[in-house]
Amino acid sequence: MKRPTLLALGTACLLCLTPFWSAGAAASVRPSASAPASASAASASAHPAYREPLCQGRSSLCADTFDNPAGEYVGHDEPSVLFKSGVRGSGNDITYTVELPRDPRTQPTASGATGSTWNFQLRPTFWFGLTLCDTESAPEFTKTCIPDSDRNDLVGTDPTAPDYIGKHPGNAYMELQFYGPGYVPQFEGFGCTATQYCAAMTIDSFNLDQNTGVANTAACDNYLLGGVEPINWAYITRDGHSQAPANPLFTGTFDNPDLTAVSPDPAKDLFMNPGDRIRIHMHDTTAGLRIDLDDLTTGRDGSMTASVANGFGHVLYTPTSNTCQAAPYAFHPEYSTANPRGNTWSAHTYNVAMSDEIGHFENCLALDAAFNCTDPGSQDAGGLDEDDGNSFCVPAEDSTLVKINGCFSADEDFDGQSYRNDWPGTFRNVALDRALHPSPVRFTSPVANGRTQYSRVAFETDLPRIEAADSQDSPPFCDRVTGANCVNPPHGAQFYPIFTTAKAHGRCMWQEGGRFIPGTTRTFGGTSTSEYGPLLKTVYPTVGFTTTTRINNFNSGDLRNPCRAGHGDH
Repeated sequence: MKRPTLLALGTACLLCLTPFWSAGAAASVRPSASAPASASAASASAHPAYREPLCQGRSSLCADTFDNPAGEYVGHDEPSVLFKSGVRGSGNDITYTVELPRDPRTQPTASGATGSTWNFQLRPTFWFGLTLCDTESAPEFTKTCIPDSDRNDLVGTDPTAPDYIGKHPGNAYMELQFYGPGYVPQFEGFGCTATQYCAAMTIDSFNLDQNTGVANTAACDNYLLGGVEPINWAYITRDGHSQAPANPLFTGTFDNPDLTAVSPDPAKDLFMNPGDRIRIHMHDTTAGLRIDLDDLTTGRDGSMTASVANGFGHVLYTPTSNTCQAAPYAFHPEYSTANPRGNTWSAHTYNVAMSDEIGHFENCLALDAAFNCTDPGSQDAGGLDEDDGNSFCVPAEDSTLVKINGCFSADEDFDGQSYRNDWPGTFRNVALDRALHPSPVRFTSPVANGRTQYSRVAFETDLPRIEAADSQDSPPFCDRVTGANCVNPPHGAQFYPIFTTAKAHGRCMWQEGGRFIPGTTRTFGGTSTSEYGPLLKTVYPTVGFTTTTRINNFNSGDLRNPCRAGHGDH
């Protein structure tokens, strides 16, 4: 499997896990007191920047595609809850309440063999998502998308019929991503600050004609947030104005980066404390999809609108061009209701959904001069594995609080903290569990239009997608056509997190972790096998106006929603 290299200048770690660290960014890096300029230059020469756009080089923060474009994606793990409703507005006016998880008082240790587990070791982010229109995104059949309309829901398999899936209006996927405290912040790591959360609206598009197999111009690959899966990025700010233009080209190229839009700004962004209860309101406006966050604990609030005024835009699909071009674009929800499948190109089938992103942390006791792991933590007591994070590691001194080395590679043998009994509710002993594990992320089912319940839910995890040979190093690999060797929990995992329900703050809330979280009311069988259900076959449009079927997920099928949202959040 192709591995990126790391550029290290002085003691600062310029991660090529984040694809834009290059010699052009060197001016922003603190110099090393112990390393002369010549040593830094030598290091840069020995470890050239890994030039691959965000979603190819660091797909843990991007929607995974149904097949790997040119072998670029490494895959990532997303246990999810999908919310379904046929009520008008359930696809474009959505309100949740989420309780941000806390970390234990005891900090993690360098090896991971003792001490506690913190949220940053379990996940880089968790998010709330929604399908949006993008007339320059896959499947690239039409340049028209009427927002907020289920008429966009074309999923037929007959290429001569008007509802053929390959004729679907272009679609993107929005994720409201929450980034936790305590470790290395964006964009060297995945975090926010030493003690607080922040959140960003990210929108992934896919510049591929699914009916011909032709991708966009390679000129877009030189942009940090470009490539075949360009991404708009804007933090939730106190005044609703973006820090900088959100469009994929503003952040610049590898030789001329501008990280203004993608670095947390304490002077502008909404920061939230662990344990705070946050009301999330996603709703369409004439200017674009707007997200309002109201911190019900502190009284602070923030917002972001996917508008032209905030610099949102889409990369134009110009496959024969020698340049990468973008145009201002306001993103709107694609559907009226939450019943339609999401987009035509992602591995998941979600539309209105909450998802975690797991499997991107392993301890490392020692790093070499190029910040490769040379002495793994307790997860790999037998020595370095293929996925130990070589080239994807950060040194302890770059952390805002917890001073341990960490590696962010995709977990290709499922042995990191995300796959151990390190989640809340995995110990029967409640006191021990609370001492060593974080509190669970808790969230309500959404309501539509401020009042209407979502009648059905489904559990989904894309394990088959990331158990395939193009995403893993350890056989047996999942055959996504037949389903052979596609397993849940994955090979090597001691544990796989599940969603349960509990009564909290006087209402029913979802929570994630194990089955022993105090107050749990339903466990859906108590194992990932019982909860996420059987293998799911999904149809995608492909070359020649034909369809292909892939097994990318385990999916429970639609269930009656047992945890409808309560009232009294005001």
